[in-house]
Amino acid sequence: MSSPPIRILIFSFILLRSFLGYSQVTIIPYSSPWKYLDNGSNQGTGWSASSFNDAGWSVGNSELGYGDGDEATVVSYGPSSSNKYITTYFRKTVNIPDPSAFTNFSLSIEYDDGMIVYINGTEVARAKMTNPVSYTKLADAPSVEDQVGNFTIPVSAFTAGSNTIAVEVHQQSVSSSDISFNLQLLANDAFAATLVRGPYLNRGGQSTMTVRWRTTTAVASRLEIGTVFGVYPTVLTNATPKTEHELVLTGLEPDTKYYYRVGNTVLTGANDPDRFFVTLPSANTTRKLRFAVFGDCGRDQNGFQSGALTQYRAYLAANTISEVDGMLLLGDNAYDNGTDAEFTDGFFDVYSSNILKNHKIYPSPGNHEYANAANPTSRTIAYYQSFTMPANGELGGVSSGTEAFYSFDAGDIHFISLDSYGMEAGNTRLYDTTGVQALWLKSDLAATNKKWVIAFFHHPPYTKGSHNSDTEADLRAIRENFIRILERNGVDMVLCGHSHNYERSYLLKGYYKATAAGSPLTESNFSIGAHAVGSSNGKYDGSSNSCVYTTGSGKYNHGTVYVVSGSAGADGGVQTDYDGYPHNALPNSIDDGGMFYFEVEKNRLDAKFIRRTGEIADQFTIMKDVNQKDTIDILEGEPITLTASWPGTYHWSTGATTASITVTPAAGINNYTVNDSLSCINDQVVVYANVCNTATNTWVGKVSTAWENPQNWSCNTVPGEATDVIIDHGSPNTPVISSNVVIKSITTSRGVSVVVGAGFTLRLTGN
Repeated sequence: MSSPPIRILIFSFILLRSFLGYSQVTIIPYSSPWKYLDNGSNQGTGWSASSFNDAGWSVGNSELGYGDGDEATVVSYGPSSSNKYITTYFRKTVNIPDPSAFTNFSLSIEYDDGMIVYINGTEVARAKMTNPVSYTKLADAPSVEDQVGNFTIPVSAFTAGSNTIAVEVHQQSVSSSDISFNLQLLANDAFAATLVRGPYLNRGGQSTMTVRWRTTTAVASRLEIGTVFGVYPTVLTNATPKTEHELVLTGLEPDTKYYYRVGNTVLTGANDPDRFFVTLPSANTTRKLRFAVFGDCGRDQNGFQSGALTQYRAYLAANTISEVDGMLLLGDNAYDNGTDAEFTDGFFDVYSSNILKNHKIYPSPGNHEYANAANPTSRTIAYYQSFTMPANGELGGVSSGTEAFYSFDAGDIHFISLDSYGMEAGNTRLYDTTGVQALWLKSDLAATNKKWVIAFFHHPPYTKGSHNSDTEADLRAIRENFIRILERNGVDMVLCGHSHNYERSYLLKGYYKATAAGSPLTESNFSIGAHAVGSSNGKYDGSSNSCVYTTGSGKYNHGTVYVVSGSAGADGGVQTDYDGYPHNALPNSIDDGGMFYFEVEKNRLDAKFIRRTGEIADQFTIMKDVNQKDTIDILEGEPITLTASWPGTYHWSTGATTASITVTPAAGINNYTVNDSLSCINDQVVVYANVCNTATNTWVGKVSTAWENPQNWSCNTVPGEATDVIIDHGSPNTPVISSNVVIKSITTSRGVSVVVGAGFTLRLTGN
């Protein structure tokens, strides 16, 4: 096929640029840090150039100024209130790899009284300043408070790479009461003007990523990626014109950050530093994994959605977290009937401009996706059209063959997304334990060997929020019939929505059976002693009764934490019946909006509920396989490294505060302990250092016939015989006494032993 005439390409370019205006990429946000000079000196004309040396200037966040009381950084005004500095200077350097990817730039500046803006030494904007300009030049007129000027800056003002923005602000008089400076620079992305959804990330794994977006008209698809911002050597295309774009990347490196941009054959999207993804790490990763959880987030009722999103982003910024490993959706992601338009308005329009650019989405459906009772068997509803799920085990786990429920692995975590409302073959739902979904779940749980197992779905087994698990049949059925499958297979945490509030349980175990035949299980049946693994609230914050939850690894019922986080978009109130809110098994509850966030590092899980007000309203910690007791045999004089069984804080009996210590124990029995800072966890290690320190030597002497009371042995420099020694056949309770055993060799690995003959091992330090 021949190429289309050039006039058609030109027409297409003009047509695409005409849509809806421009989408914008933030280059310099308001409240950014700036270098500034506030000493009243004469900087001449060269101070605005890129080559100017501003190393001696001060640095502060904007707004910069004095006199109004809203400044983030207060600058100096000069010798006295009647003799103030006239000119204050500001500079900032930003990187724009490819200015030509944008149509133009929008600059907004708050100033008081007059100002001039330069880019790379060339003036691009001014207000209330006439020539000639000098450091003693007064502004032409005073500004109104918080005066803002808006300017369109051409692409030609910038160079590819580093660009210096310089601003001089002038007072209108030497006794002016205030000065203000704040600046925002936005890049107008022509291709993004054609986007009506996304781009967003689905089915992200160790070596694969699915990137999706929607355009206003059918055009070709183009996806470019690279590991360096602004450099995109890998290009994927699909020449078939379409509005729903979906390109799948394969062959990626695990735990690697990739930048990307989307476009078509005519326009290329801008270089946006927020458009990136990080592939999932390998199974043996030791780094911290981070996940954001949004429940019932598909609307903004009373500002709950915007508040939860804003405070989540603020939390990331405050904790310098730039990369999150996944975004879990707990259902009801679009209200009221899960239509495509509702997904656009209530979900994608809200999250696409910020976190969807770089958060891999792993969703689950709720009842509103199915329009409540209208479409429980449909798999063509907007939810399934909007997201791409790993239905065939692409990311680990057993293939489910359906996007309704699936599993995936991230490091040493096995995630399971379930459908608690849709119907499968035979009209079975999640709580039908012989149904399609339950049978798949059993096989999936049996197959995983991950340390952590986390399940998420919409309908909670316990709640007294906007729904009542004592009275609603579907919630009771999930509790009484289904969750025992999760618990007996060692699921650590269950995340649900549906109730529009936040609720969090004790470490529960076996709280799903009725107390007597024929009687229902209700909140009033709950007993901490019978149904919880200890009475701690797990907050691990030093408050009363707050020690960390401790469990073991493996497929057995070691206890499960249940979280209801369904208020990322609305608040629905709470139950006021006799056994009302909060549920007795979920005392850590807050009737307000927010989102749930958790981190996993090795054998430690930390979780938080970030309230829409910014408060961390709840937190808890789970640790696995801690409080270890160990015995180690070593050669006398041999150094050994001991490591605490958890990541966190440490207080060793030696006085050390590091995770590991290296010691050279004295001959004999040595005891070491390590605690956390809150005295909730304690490891104990006994080191026996009574083995000769030269492997070629032979041990001679006599050991007590009492297995528990070994004697120290002396060391010969020549081979010899040991008499009356204990021979361990692998059964320490039945030692065998043997005489004149020739000692052949010494093994100095962990669990040191002396080989005395084929099939026999001599332990020198007892049991």
